[in-house]
Amino acid sequence: MGFFDGLLGGRGQDFDSGSAASNAIELTKRHHQVSLTKQGAATGHLRVNLTWRMRTSDIGGSARESLLRHPFKALRPPEVMGHSQSMVNVDLDLGCLYELADGTKGVVQPLGGFLGDVNAPPYVKLSGDDRFGSASGETIYVNLDHRDDIKRLLVFVYIYDQTPAFDRTHAIVTLYPSNGPRIEIGLDERQPQARSCAVVLIENVKGELVVRREVKFVYGFQSELDRLYGWGLQWGRGYKTADR
Repeated sequence: MGFFDGLLGGRGQDFDSGSAASNAIELTKRHHQVSLTKQGAATGHLRVNLTWRMRTSDIGGSARESLLRHPFKALRPPEVMGHSQSMVNVDLDLGCLYELADGTKGVVQPLGGFLGDVNAPPYVKLSGDDRFGSASGETIYVNLDHRDDIKRLLVFVYIYDQTPAFDRTHAIVTLYPSNGPRIEIGLDERQPQARSCAVVLIENVKGELVVRREVKFVYGFQSELDRLYGWGLQWGRGYKTADR
């Protein structure tokens, strides 16, 4: 299995609105942030979900050739092979670097079993480890009733595998506030050599909870994201157990 960073020790109109039918806000390069406080969504549990699938061009040959032979396929949604060999070789994981108001810093992630706690510090908890891109994906819960205890959260996605494959996957991180529309951030940039991506930063700015799109790909793992955002944690090599 691959290896990489495991934590050592310690514990306005600034958005694109989606369609009314989808009830979603899409954060883009141009409109990259939204205030949960101004949306009335800064309380309760914020659900952060990662879903992903293989790009259809990487599954079962040429899409153009298939459409020429079967023109009516253009009217059907693309089929995703959930357990093909190419899927097995790609394992996207969801994680979150946290910094609390009292200066406590740490990480919530599948690697190392740092699953967090939603009712006690860090008020962030990871549920599940999806290895095949299933419909439910992976989810992090943030208890915004303790928003005054949270300084900043960096939600990131990394690849647990020897092979970088962000260019072969279509991943979406979606935030579901307790009130108002969901917030979507797509990882559609082709970055074939990247192993990690800082997706979204949630900050408490003078009592206002602001969600900002990042989508910054890096070639290393969590320690490189740490350096990029100045977290200052100590990292070492980590492994997943065989049953994960």
